[in-house]
Amino acid sequence: MSKAEDSMGKGKTGESRDKVVLAYSGGLDTSVAIRWLQERYGLDVIAVAVDVGQPPSNDDVIARALRNGAIKAESVDAREEFVEDFVWPTLKANAEYQNIYPLSTAIARPMIVKALVDVARREGAKFIAHGCTGKGNDQVRFDVGITSLDPSLRIIAPFRECAMTREEEIDYAHENDIEIIVKKESPYSRDENLWGASCECGALEDAWAEPPAGVWIHTADPVKAPDEPRYVEIGFEKGIPVELDGKRMGGVELITELGRIAGEHGIGRIDHVEDRLVGIKSRETYECPAAVTLIKAHRAMESLTLQKDVIEYKRGLEQKFAELVYNGLWFGGLREPISAFIDETQRFVTGTVRVKMYKGCCSVVGRRSEYSLYDMGLATYAEGDAFDHEAAVGFIYCWGLPDRTAARIQKK
Repeated sequence: MSKAEDSMGKGKTGESRDKVVLAYSGGLDTSVAIRWLQERYGLDVIAVAVDVGQPPSNDDVIARALRNGAIKAESVDAREEFVEDFVWPTLKANAEYQNIYPLSTAIARPMIVKALVDVARREGAKFIAHGCTGKGNDQVRFDVGITSLDPSLRIIAPFRECAMTREEEIDYAHENDIEIIVKKESPYSRDENLWGASCECGALEDAWAEPPAGVWIHTADPVKAPDEPRYVEIGFEKGIPVELDGKRMGGVELITELGRIAGEHGIGRIDHVEDRLVGIKSRETYECPAAVTLIKAHRAMESLTLQKDVIEYKRGLEQKFAELVYNGLWFGGLREPISAFIDETQRFVTGTVRVKMYKGCCSVVGRRSEYSLYDMGLATYAEGDAFDHEAAVGFIYCWGLPDRTAARIQKK
């Protein structure tokens, strides 16, 4: 018996049992977890599926959760909140872990955590359960996120405490009349949401081997992508994309449509050996067509509207922001102040960026803004040059004075 089981007890006959909110997907693990939490931990289970843009299920997973013994089950449509409160702050920070990964999986975890905690408070549950193992990053993101929002909540991770193989889980389900839908086993582990998809395991564990074609399901092979380039125009207001090709869109619609277009042109494939929080290196592939395109376009708009020192200082905070998100510290004490600074930098990041997509390559080919700091009179070498060339001599004298002085003194 685990420590968690020992401390909870089963509850006496006739007494109401404590409740646990289960992060529920409808898959094999979480279907089995409903029964485990009832039998092994003596808890009533509330199954909560949080929709952050993952592909819809072909069956009614909520109804199946109830048939498998949950006292209550619900689906939380968190897509708009996910985009507005989590994705857009991440975009404004141009956040990419290790300058490569746009945090598609990582940024969804605090949204899911928030939804689970909200349900736990509403239902008077003392526990939250999730299906994370003891090897990945998500266990940290869930555990730390939950306790940061509500330290009184206790956490159960059944598959971290008593690991079972897939075959053992299936046998357990059959022995206990648990309704499951066992699909053909994929050699890969996948996670998907609006901001992107991740894939690991299987052939990807060989860091030398090229990812097999089956890894990629949201992006076209660049070699087979259309032979004609596609241009898109993305309109920003205060750092947030609000228009696509002149059409005003909400965040969910814009990300979905841009992801479709970019994916058709092979944009957004990432093959990365990353440093996990738990101390191991892991080879992951990601498909983030909308995220990759929007981050590139957003940086281009910033380059047009922000001053040099703001851009340079912000770059350091962007890296720190990405690390905080990746490490599960969204609700910690540092992320929010950093976001406040970044929000202040976005006041004039408004305008339109034109992007060219061609066979896996995404290039910014145009940008314009009413707040543009690009002055043609200062930049041009042609007629109309307004730059004071004579002022350059004095500037260079002052700029080089410290080094010139040091060279003269130290040469002695």
